[in-house]
Amino acid sequence: MEAAIAFTSVRNPSTTRFSSSSSSPSSRVPQRLCVRGPWRGRRLRALRPQSQVQAPGATAADASHHDVVVVGAGIVGLAIARHLLLHTRLSVAVADAAVPCSGATGAGQGYIWMSHRVPGSDMWELAVRSKQLWEELAAEVDGQGGGGARERLGWMRTGSLLVGRTSEELATLEEMTKTLSQAGIHAEFLSASSVHALEPALSVGKDGGAMFLSQDCQIDAVQAVSLIEKTNNSYSSEGRYMEFYNDPAMSLIRSEVTGTVEAVQTSRNILYGRKAIVIASGAWTRSLLHSFLEPALTLDIPVKPRKGHLLVVENFDKVKLNHGLMEVGYVDHQVAKSNCTHMASESSEDEQGALSISMTATLDTKGNLVLGSSREFKGFSREVDKSIVKCMWERAGEFFPAMKNVPLDIDQNTQIRIGHRPYMPDGKPVIGFIPDLPNVLVATGHEGNGLTMALGTAEMVTDMILGNPGKVDCSPFSIKHRFSVSIATSTSLPASPDDVASFSLIASVCICSSLRIR
Repeated sequence: MEAAIAFTSVRNPSTTRFSSSSSSPSSRVPQRLCVRGPWRGRRLRALRPQSQVQAPGATAADASHHDVVVVGAGIVGLAIARHLLLHTRLSVAVADAAVPCSGATGAGQGYIWMSHRVPGSDMWELAVRSKQLWEELAAEVDGQGGGGARERLGWMRTGSLLVGRTSEELATLEEMTKTLSQAGIHAEFLSASSVHALEPALSVGKDGGAMFLSQDCQIDAVQAVSLIEKTNNSYSSEGRYMEFYNDPAMSLIRSEVTGTVEAVQTSRNILYGRKAIVIASGAWTRSLLHSFLEPALTLDIPVKPRKGHLLVVENFDKVKLNHGLMEVGYVDHQVAKSNCTHMASESSEDEQGALSISMTATLDTKGNLVLGSSREFKGFSREVDKSIVKCMWERAGEFFPAMKNVPLDIDQNTQIRIGHRPYMPDGKPVIGFIPDLPNVLVATGHEGNGLTMALGTAEMVTDMILGNPGKVDCSPFSIKHRFSVSIATSTSLPASPDDVASFSLIASVCICSSLRIR
């Protein structure tokens, strides 16, 4: 999963379940998981020899064998499983501490955009390739009927408008338009009057403007994940796919003979991976790896949770949109200037300082207004901060005059999504094998790009596992020479099995009473 606890609603919580041919509905409900065993109170060496393996309460029947084991059922993990199933003959198992869309995936706005990409950057080729793969998937789904890609993916070619209201922002947009056009993207710079013609509800001022990309799209994350899960589960009857939800990964298991990692131990199962084990656990990856690796030697991949709020307003008829919208300040996380009094967070861990709020807006396939977005470092806190939601509403009101004097009733016809984006300090995801563990691969750190880059990442991971040359250069995302390996202190790793499991148990425990996806 891409983050730990990421989707909450302020009213009428209920648990989301996904249908599956390999597990009953009752087994998919998040639940408290108790860790018990003979090693309570002892220090755990997480990367353990096979002879020491015994999952709490497990029997030999709880072991299963697969070619690839994927830890994490967010959009990235599930897309990796899908690509392996579609393009190879390998068998795949997916394990997660919770259920799909209970992490950052379910809290996303669904943009599949090129407007805020930089041609020639390390991320560019992966973004281009991944968008191409989404286009191909949408075309394939359209060809199957049954409501097509709009109904089954939430797919809409809305186009994107990146808007600015100051002379500095307009200069930025003009330069971005030129750069993207030279890279082969159909980008157009629009004056204020042209923007008004496209979006009558939007106001950018007489000196404002926008960059328009007509080919940008959006999807609905929940629908997309449901479609991917259906595809994955179609291979269950062949014995090529299994899923283990509400079953957190606890440790890696290595062979006493070769020393190579050969399995993942979860709270209830032992999952053997003959070819590879993929860690795609989003913002939880750092904690997970610290519990997985030898206590004396810790690879530190500095991914951490970046919390965000998103507001969904139902039956809001005062603003009608024709495109997806984003203010240019969102691209480099500029702090929005508004009348909001909750703009700075003294306790924030953000290296750039303040809480960041920028206007993003779109309509989903049901016509609901989806507004964002905030960024802050608050650990894995999942509390709804109503003052931040109020700031987002006020910020949107600066762009949509019809909202200016409309009070927001958070408890009426609204959803508030809380997501923990897997943030990397250098802005790039981590995709590659762990040095000295040649069959253990990490795919995380996409932050707000998980939906956009999931299919490209899945293709890249598949090529890595097969040893094939990739369609996209993977070197910018590799682990080798990018992160430090440090000696862990006696307090840097959990001292008992209960502590080892605590980070993943939170994912199951916390969403029990407050998860809502509609």
